Amino acid sequence: MHMRTLTMIAAGSLLLGGCGRNTDSVTLAGSTAFQPFAEKLAEEFMAKNPGANITVQGGGSAVGIQSALSGAAQIGMADLVELPAEAQALSRHVVARDGIAVVVNPANAVTNLTLIQIRAIFNGAVKNWNEVGGANAPITVVSREAGSGTRSSFEKIVQGIALTQDAIVQDSNGTIRETVAQDANAVGYLSHGLLNDKIKAVTVAGVACTTAAVVAGTYPLARPVFLLTKGPATGTSKAFIEYVLGAEGQKLIADNGLIAAK
Repeated sequence: MHMRTLTMIAAGSLLLGGCGRNTDSVTLAGSTAFQPFAEKLAEEFMAKNPGANITVQGGGSAVGIQSALSGAAQIGMADLVELPAEAQALSRHVVARDGIAVVVNPANAVTNLTLIQIRAIFNGAVKNWNEVGGANAPITVVSREAGSGTRSSFEKIVQGIALTQDAIVQDSNGTIRETVAQDANAVGYLSHGLLNDKIKAVTVAGVACTTAAVVAGTYPLARPVFLLTKGPATGTSKAFIEYVLGAEGQKLIADNGLIAAK
């Protein structure tokens, strides 16, 4: 399983009065869509809290939930429209909201897809772009792996998707983006916060994936981002979650492309 890890230890955390001391370590694991934002938040938090050591790992929302339940991570990250039953045992904090953008290569002439068309494309019922107003070219379907919060939320909202066996399955939002950027006939989906000029987000039923549309509830593909702990957060975990939910953390989230929870 692909896992990108960032470990940063604030300067000055190793010595206290001439004696060594352990840093206060917290591990976050889960959502790859939220991972780059968590890394930025961890970096800023540690800069303000010498001695805190925050490690951020990906793995997907299912990994985040299981890691929080097992204690492998102090904080799980999950971006799901609806948390599974086992997650109800965890303390939940909505820290951001996110739109799921349906993306194509910039060379693709298609600019809008309905939910019915999206379902048919990802099911494999529609196999050529000319069936949805595009060029005569085969569609390359790109999807996330099972256990991904982005995939789970996408399939729950669109409904009725049985992913085509021809799909290319990728293990992160970043690899979805690169695959679509390199294939003129590809279509995929990823976090609104990871859009760039290498790919093109189509409108869904005529609505663009924008912050305003997600906040207004008019863009259909949207989900919350959770930080999860086994029982009430304590110590550095509590302080970090409070930082993420505070004015500075929420501004950082918004400035980097996601939608603040507050």
